[in-house]
Amino acid sequence: MPASRLLLVTLAMALACSGCIRKPAPRPIAGAPAAAPAIAEPAPVPPPVVMAPPAEPMMMAEPDIEPAYTLDAGDKLRVVVFGQDGLSNSYAVDAAGNITMPLIGAVAARAQTTTALSQSIAGKLRNGYIREPHVAVEVEAYRPFFILGEVTAPGQYPYVATMTAETAIAIAGGFSPRADKRRVEISRSLHGQLYRGKVPLAFQLRPGDTILVSERWF
Repeated sequence: MPASRLLLVTLAMALACSGCIRKPAPRPIAGAPAAAPAIAEPAPVPPPVVMAPPAEPMMMAEPDIEPAYTLDAGDKLRVVVFGQDGLSNSYAVDAAGNITMPLIGAVAARAQTTTALSQSIAGKLRNGYIREPHVAVEVEAYRPFFILGEVTAPGQYPYVATMTAETAIAIAGGFSPRADKRRVEISRSLHGQLYRGKVPLAFQLRPGDTILVSERWF
């Protein structure tokens, strides 16, 4: 066999053998650590809720505009029916909250203003007694106030216009030796509701108020 042909056969056999050889797949290295899983970002933690402390009870405050005075048991009224001397007179509001007049009998006065009461009286008189009645009502004497607790003479006293808690204490003989002289407690009925609160000595009183002077603890 010529040398050139022998060389070609040898190359062909070499190429055929090289096609049968495959590179083995890589194997994992024993003992190598596995890849760590991805760590998720933690959810944001909301800031703690801070609770505000409960508000301290407030003292009873005097309104900027004084509400109209409403009548109650103990008030003494002067009722004038113009041109009717037999009806014009002084009337006291009784325990039931009424005044009793000739011809028309009992008229509800509790929780009424003097203007509203005059209209009620006129309405009853107009119902078969007087064609066009003209009625005026004014407070002749206010109902008393009450003072309790650490004063020299607790009890019931006539109301004096524009009086304060300090004036009421003076009327009751002043503080006792054990009295709390900083502030007092007032109970007041207004529009059918009872209000109670601590007030300074300069607080303006109204008829029917109850003042409680507490004992000091030191």
